Amino acid sequence: MKKNAESAWPDEVHALLKAAGIRQVAIVPDAGHARLIKLCEKDKAMRVVRLTTEEEGVALLAGAWLGGEKGVLLMQSSGVGNCINMLTLPIASQFPLLMLVTMRGDFGEFNPAQIPMGNATQAVLEALGVIVKRADTAEEVPEVVSGAMRLAFNTYRPVAVLVGQRLLGAKDFRKLTESVPQ
Repeated sequence: MKKNAESAWPDEVHALLKAAGIRQVAIVPDAGHARLIKLCEKDKAMRVVRLTTEEEGVALLAGAWLGGEKGVLLMQSSGVGNCINMLTLPIASQFPLLMLVTMRGDFGEFNPAQIPMGNATQAVLEALGVIVKRADTAEEVPEVVSGAMRLAFNTYRPVAVLVGQRLLGAKDFRKLTESVPQ
């Protein structure tokens, strides 16, 4: 994969969100979404809301939709587990919910605690009735996000795009522990 493609996908996704009229961006800070979050924070047309837990984002975006605004929820796969009960809201109420989910517990994971939810994320979302699409290369991300936006906002359904850990890069436990003072 080309380095330019790796670094360009957040810029392309931000442009897609802007063109689609996304105004609310609900986030739990995440390294995988860091560049996209910064772009949204700099965009005066978007309101970035930092959440204490991911399910708050579902409620926030329900309110945004009722108030006439489109939104997106940016989170990590471990946060999907926090949203399970709340994901019944967009399904039962038939409102669109666009989620961009960076994967953990997937490719080259170092943290054993991330593996169960990482392995279950797609199956859990699909079992709840969420439409799931996946992007594992930087070149795929903009097209998959564009299609997911159309699905969510045209059919009033929850749609999740899983951004694979192979694209984001797996963290190295040795590097993390080497930086801890003894």
